[in-house]
Amino acid sequence: MRDSTNWASLMLVLLLLWPCYNLVLAIFTWWRPRPAAISDHNGNSVPFWIVVPALNEERVVAATVRAALALEEPRTPVRVLVVDDGSDDRTPEVLATIDDPRLYVLRREPPNARKGKGEALNAAYTFIRDTARREGIFDRLIVGVIDGDGRGVSGMLGEVASYFADPAVGGVQSRVRIHNRDRLLAFLQDLEFSCIANASQILRDSVGSAELGGNGQFVRLRSLATLGDAPWSSCLVEDLELGLRMHLAGHRIRYASKATITQQGLVDVSRMVRQRARWAQGNLQCLRYVPKLIGTPTVSSLALLEFLYYLLAPWLIAPVSLLVLGLAALTAAGLATGYDFDGFVATGPSGPLSIAIWLAALIFPGVVWGLVHRIQNADEPLGRTLLVGLAYGFLVIGIAATWRALGRHLTGRNSWAKTERLVEEDDKDVGNEGNAVSCAESSVT
Repeated sequence: MRDSTNWASLMLVLLLLWPCYNLVLAIFTWWRPRPAAISDHNGNSVPFWIVVPALNEERVVAATVRAALALEEPRTPVRVLVVDDGSDDRTPEVLATIDDPRLYVLRREPPNARKGKGEALNAAYTFIRDTARREGIFDRLIVGVIDGDGRGVSGMLGEVASYFADPAVGGVQSRVRIHNRDRLLAFLQDLEFSCIANASQILRDSVGSAELGGNGQFVRLRSLATLGDAPWSSCLVEDLELGLRMHLAGHRIRYASKATITQQGLVDVSRMVRQRARWAQGNLQCLRYVPKLIGTPTVSSLALLEFLYYLLAPWLIAPVSLLVLGLAALTAAGLATGYDFDGFVATGPSGPLSIAIWLAALIFPGVVWGLVHRIQNADEPLGRTLLVGLAYGFLVIGIAATWRALGRHLTGRNSWAKTERLVEEDDKDVGNEGNAVSCAESSVT
């Protein structure tokens, strides 16, 4: 009888861990990170170069560039550098139609092109670094990265600049949302990014472990320079690795929850699995930084725990998923046969209660995040946010992606296919012929 009670208690604890974790995390949604009340700008403007890595982005790049240029305000002047990484579609023609002298296009040709996003960003860094030194703005310049489908929200650069007023801050990550959330799968990703990832980043910001994401990341140029001539790497999550290297170098990274950038959500399950597999595999590649994180004095104990959890998650998800599936299978077998497996499974009158607990544990987190989305964003009806919350369990595809990532990692496969973009209304009419500045790669290498 005692063993039976112990098994039941263990199962209850395991089932409640997931909803409790989500509930605690949701609380951080209302914790607003704030910039430090100090300034090293001395009333000067904060110049921004926004880099748009582009490989076959004809469907979205025009709207992205226009949106980036429109972010300029009197205190935050903007120039945009598009790195055309050997596109063989109409990307060059589309860029040529944008009439704005603040737009620069860096064309990379084979064999240097298509060696990964990190290499494209490093080429942009070299060009921007040399230009900033000639212009005498090296110490004030901020480099932002906006993906080919990214749209910055008006006023975001002022918010980002306020964090860089603290000289200890080397990088700032903005909040990410999905702009094609009329599709259920895309809306599910908006729930994930605008609520769950947002709360996670706020938590990280509070303990000193905020990370950089691929879209909407901003880094001080002089901080990039401390990482050598190639700040970005060939890692499958070059953004995460850059953030880790910056933390190790003593540069603080902040999260600006009020500075928002939107991007396209995936509407195809198979592409989503491939994307998440790349992210998980990239985390595995970054495990090599764990010994350095443990040994560096620039990372606090709380930040170290969060780093370890984040980096080890792909390794943990695999065995945990097997455990959960095993528990579910035993529960189903016990309910079907009446056998309690020595008290491990509730049977008889306790069976319905067991099923109710399982369902509650699976559904509760999604309902919580659906309510959070409605309360905090207030741009979707409650019924729809609750519906997508109930579909939150669909993110179980992350488990499939993790297993795929483990297989690829163990077999040494590190290549990845670029995510295909969807046609957007703003990109159907690309305007009249313009005068964007073209930069030959040979002039910056």
